[in-house]
Amino acid sequence: MSTSGLFRFPAPLTRVCLVPWGLRLCEKLLLLSPGTVATLVQAAGKKDRPALLSLDEHELEEQFVKGHGPGGQATNKTSNCVVLRHVPSGIVVKCHQTRSVDQNRKLARRILQEKVDVFYNGENSLVCREKREAEKRKQERKKRAKETLEKKKLLKEQWEASKNVPGEDCRF
Repeated sequence: MSTSGLFRFPAPLTRVCLVPWGLRLCEKLLLLSPGTVATLVQAAGKKDRPALLSLDEHELEEQFVKGHGPGGQATNKTSNCVVLRHVPSGIVVKCHQTRSVDQNRKLARRILQEKVDVFYNGENSLVCREKREAEKRKQERKKRAKETLEKKKLLKEQWEASKNVPGEDCRF
């Protein structure tokens, strides 16, 4: 029976489970409860990272103001710029990245989640950790590039020195 056929069963008989990539088949089967048919779906490309703090809608104040920047009448006369305020922390986010109000609302909430996470967790926040990891990777790349350059210079010097050694001419 194929996995696509499992989706045809009624809901109580099937269950879709997200299973981490690193598990073997026997470990995956242990995660599933006996007696039910289950479909294994692996979360491809998703890292096991903690989620950001959730925002309660009653803690937010949302306003729609007129746009700004280039675009002329299409942006300056429509109220598609979202101003989102988190009342407990006082953090304000203004988002006018797209012409769509719905997309700007989603983007503003994502940005506000990150800012609230930084506000409450400080250096332990997800955003700060990702920045530190990116900086560390950048420093490692710079170090490897510098080492490679030094090796090239040393190899070039050795080649030049071996080329200019007297008595090594092979003239017959």
